[in-house]
Amino acid sequence: MVVVLAICGAGIGLALVSNDDDPTPKASGPASVSPSNGNPQPGTDNSAAPEPAESEEQPSGNDAVTARYSSDLSSVCDGSPILNAAAYSGPSGAKAYTFANSIERPTFWSTKSVSSEKPYYAKSADFESVSVVACLKVNEGSEGAPKECDYKDNSGKQVSISYISSRYTMTFYAAKTGEKIGDGGTVNAPANRCPSFISYNKITMKSYASPDSGTIEAALDKFLS
Repeated sequence: MVVVLAICGAGIGLALVSNDDDPTPKASGPASVSPSNGNPQPGTDNSAAPEPAESEEQPSGNDAVTARYSSDLSSVCDGSPILNAAAYSGPSGAKAYTFANSIERPTFWSTKSVSSEKPYYAKSADFESVSVVACLKVNEGSEGAPKECDYKDNSGKQVSISYISSRYTMTFYAAKTGEKIGDGGTVNAPANRCPSFISYNKITMKSYASPDSGTIEAALDKFLS
């Protein structure tokens, strides 16, 4: 169970948090071949066979999926290409989504927002325009010493939450093929200050800091410039 505590002036707010989120190949037949004497035969065409039309790159393998929502593009971080994503043709003009997992939920990828003023920003409704997925994977064993943060729960009882830092590795993938196209380096998740709002595990009384948004945007700026 995940609980969110908020410090609002002298008052304390408590809220429960949930994690709600919001192809046809072409075939060409064999070209006809004329006899070696060069004389045309009835019913044959000696003109050059037309060049096959260039088809859009499609993912290989059995793990490709069709996205119905923007959050479905997180499947790229698990190795599943997105059939209806935009094809990646280079960093210029590309739209990107960013996702991150966590120490307590390594198989769940949450969306990391970027400024809407960024050229690579895409609205959740425009997920089919996205060609790049940035995956932030937490580094196992990277946890720092916990910082104890004190709050009050909804009953007024004082609770102490262990707020923990960590590090992430950022990797860029082509959304349509799942191919790795770049590295974003290391992104810290600092826990040097107790946040005004915090979500934590009610059993372990631990909370893990989120990856630094400034570092995420800096890496995206560099790769997609």
